[in-house]
Amino acid sequence: MRDKQIVRIADRPDLVPTVAGWLWHEWWRDAGETLQATRDAIAASVSCSGPPQTFVLLADEEPVGTASLVAHDLDERPDLTPWLAGVFVVPEARGRGYVVHLIRSVEDACVRAGIATVWLYTAGAERIYARAGWQTVEFVQRQCRRPAALMRRDLSPHAGSAAIPGRIG
Repeated sequence: MRDKQIVRIADRPDLVPTVAGWLWHEWWRDAGETLQATRDAIAASVSCSGPPQTFVLLADEEPVGTASLVAHDLDERPDLTPWLAGVFVVPEARGRGYVVHLIRSVEDACVRAGIATVWLYTAGAERIYARAGWQTVEFVQRQCRRPAALMRRDLSPHAGSAAIPGRIG
């Protein structure tokens, strides 16, 4: 069994280049963003409460995944906030349940901040999020892209413990 831990970019700024590289290669490059702009966004993701915050999952002290809490993530729905965004697990670590720990780290941050509802959109991982308790609200037709599922998670400040990032099961 691997030792797993969630850390915040605010506490581990040395992980910014790794996380930025993952996200840039996975999404931001194709969206026309520069690697430097991606690094800057991740480096600024250090709020103490609420967005923006970025979390990194370490397995045996090696970074293997990330997720962020951001104010806005879908241009077609500027009325909704905040968002679970940038959920990524390195290919060689997929299928081990790490994504659930990353999702929960953002949900816990929302609970601690008193945020009752958090949003996400996905064009291919709807089943993963549904298994984690998220509900599809609608499908959004994105410009020049395939439709994305708009999903929400209603959180109660009293729902379970709001664990502070650290060691996880």
